[in-house]
Amino acid sequence: MYDHYSFEEATAYQIQLARQLKFHPVQKIETIAGADISFNKNSSTMYAGMVILSYPDMILKSFALETYETNFPYKPGFLGFKEVPALLKVWELISSKPDVVVLDGNGTLHPRRMGVASHFGILANQATIGCAKSLLYGENHVPENRKLSSTEINSHGETLGFALRTKINSAPVFVSAGYLITADQSLEIIKKCTGNYRIPEPTRMAHNMVNDFRTGKLKAGFHEVQAPLTLF
Repeated sequence: MYDHYSFEEATAYQIQLARQLKFHPVQKIETIAGADISFNKNSSTMYAGMVILSYPDMILKSFALETYETNFPYKPGFLGFKEVPALLKVWELISSKPDVVVLDGNGTLHPRRMGVASHFGILANQATIGCAKSLLYGENHVPENRKLSSTEINSHGETLGFALRTKINSAPVFVSAGYLITADQSLEIIKKCTGNYRIPEPTRMAHNMVNDFRTGKLKAGFHEVQAPLTLF
């Protein structure tokens, strides 16, 4: 999908996409998805997964898994070009769409406001949140060392997202709106998705699921969960 893009062309495309960004509160949230990618080093195969959970009780309802071939390189600021095509293939497998999707990466917390969550959100026309494990962009103020404390992340006076302490004595995660949701609502949702681990449940479960998919423990396709499932 993007393998023929140069970084200059990718930058121009991000600027074009950013003009389409819209943010407003999601009125009703009953289901939330987590999305993640796994891959083997030096391989062109992307293993993509999406888990769908009830909200806010975080019960796994279904999941979808798919592969995608790409040679677009990993480079900070261009994650969407590597991962979004694979995530869109997974998205096509899900007939009943979740209300919000949380992606392992950034939304507007990005030099051109076009992290993987914003990129995917626009193409899927879906409310999305970025929840990244490391800070890509912006001025970080470290939150207090207590669970669910947060601080704003700014750039030139503009609030782009938040650093959120999900676990005492652990590094924060970095939360930002992707598309069709507000920054403040994104933060509140991620707080409610936080359990006993540093990584919030939607992306933590997705991470575990795609690793099992990559190692052959799970098969591609859409899978309904018939009873509450505790795998993680």
